[in-house]
Amino acid sequence: MAKQADDIHKSGEDYLEAILMLQKKNGAARAVDVARLLNVSKPSVSRAMSVLEDTGYITVGETSFLQLTEKGKAKANDVYGRHILLTKFLMKITGVPEGQAEENACRVEHDIDSDVKEGIERWMKENA
Repeated sequence: MAKQADDIHKSGEDYLEAILMLQKKNGAARAVDVARLLNVSKPSVSRAMSVLEDTGYITVGETSFLQLTEKGKAKANDVYGRHILLTKFLMKITGVPEGQAEENACRVEHDIDSDVKEGIERWMKENA
């Protein structure tokens, strides 16, 4: 059973994914935007951003915009990719609405084994 390499916590993955999503949608991300998107307090985001900056996942510019490093982009894209894959898979298999599939995908995306992810990817390609 091959587990995802995990050097940050689930919440850290959520923050990286949120930054990526905000950058895709708005072209930029600030801590206040992350707090609003994830429905968490600004102090919680501030602490998380410090940890992510200290571990090399983000940089915080002088204008308070959050930038993903190459390491941060890779991790955020991996988490986001698992999220999208699981959302589509759950919708196809169970027939649940997108919102419900997304909520469940968000919970599962952090713990799924790479073997299972690859199996879902194969199944989705075969059953497209």
